[in-house]
Amino acid sequence: MTGRALNREILRLSVPSILANLTVPLVGMVDTALAGHLPGGSAAAYIGGISVGSMLLNLLYWNFFFLRTGTGGLTAQAFGRQSPHDCARIFTRGMGLAVAISLLILAIQTPMVRLGMLLVGATEEVRELALRYFLIRIWAAPATIALMVFRGWFVGMQDSMSSMWTDLVVNGVNIGASIILSFGAFGWGGLGFDGIPAGTVVAQYAGLLFAILACTFKYRKVLRTVAWSDLGDIFHWSQMRPFLKMNTNLMGRSLCFTAIYMGYTIIAATFGDMLLACSSIMMQLLMIFSYFTDGFAYAGEALSGRFIGARDEPMLRKTVRYVFVWSLGVAVLFVGVYYVLGVPVLRFFSSDTSVVTACSKFLPWLLVMPPIGCAAFTWDGIYLGATESGSLFTSMLGAMIGFLGVWFAFSGLASPGADACLHILLAAYFVHLAFRAFWLTVRYRKKIVIQ
Repeated sequence: MTGRALNREILRLSVPSILANLTVPLVGMVDTALAGHLPGGSAAAYIGGISVGSMLLNLLYWNFFFLRTGTGGLTAQAFGRQSPHDCARIFTRGMGLAVAISLLILAIQTPMVRLGMLLVGATEEVRELALRYFLIRIWAAPATIALMVFRGWFVGMQDSMSSMWTDLVVNGVNIGASIILSFGAFGWGGLGFDGIPAGTVVAQYAGLLFAILACTFKYRKVLRTVAWSDLGDIFHWSQMRPFLKMNTNLMGRSLCFTAIYMGYTIIAATFGDMLLACSSIMMQLLMIFSYFTDGFAYAGEALSGRFIGARDEPMLRKTVRYVFVWSLGVAVLFVGVYYVLGVPVLRFFSSDTSVVTACSKFLPWLLVMPPIGCAAFTWDGIYLGATESGSLFTSMLGAMIGFLGVWFAFSGLASPGADACLHILLAAYFVHLAFRAFWLTVRYRKKIVIQ
């Protein structure tokens, strides 16, 4: 494959993912903006309630993100080997685990959320709002978990279009349903705050229905290579053990990832409602950049897995180089965007002048995060395609230690509730990104390049 052809392939895989990802931060921004404009309460408390409630759900869901990452890498390698039967078996195995996990989550939702709330040090008003948010959105768990498998499988099948349309359905319905259910329409007054998570529940099931239809019409020949009589073999321990062994590392990675983002929100919740709102908005702005870079990370995952499965080392090396060039270009672009449009974007999140003024003090962090973040996110995609789960786990473990180490080492230097507290927390987040980028760069030749 020539360099021009590889660039076209990277763009074919990444652009649909980027277009879909554009709606992901938009959903978060709309939810935050809806909360910031709801009448009859504190904008900071509403935003904080969504931040804490989302954190509790992410704490739960990120533990099972291995269903997406493991399915994607394994499917890409099976695709590279030109084995549709293996692709179908991987999908079936992942979906079986998704069903079992979903039923478990719904069964233990109440003690789970009560335990999670013990970790939150926010005000009583924020805690009450977060609990309401969680107990509504949890009913989307079966769809959310199943969609992890669908997304991973689509990426592995080099099918970014089906993944894109699934995400567009989920996020488009989410935005529309949340607006209607929270503010009402056609004379109906809406549900207020409760309408925001209810809109997400509707959207997740809409996305699941679309993914099922897309799979049925586009891949029925592939899926038919697995017969009912094969299910016993697919879920036999001898077949499940390698799958679970790889995903044990990915689950450990997810736990560390969860600890970092949970720690970020839990620590920020102790700063007071205003700085909690600022920390939530800053994370939303950081996620906008990451969703762009993730498009190229997904392309790196699909192509690296494909060329590893085909045992094509020259194309693997070329893929890594080309994907990094595209990703770094995105990082440079976003540094400029954040520098020019930082304050206007803050006004979108809240009409409360005090919130905008407080957040503007932390905008310089958005100028240093993208370059180091793009390396961390891009390496993640390449390592996922290679199913090199051990390095992904150790990178995130070191990142978690770095994040917590910086916070506990320097937090005592700031007065409680002072702006310096959030500056230290953002510095800890930066260190976690830097360690991930460094560790995965160092291990590339030994762990990724085909021996």
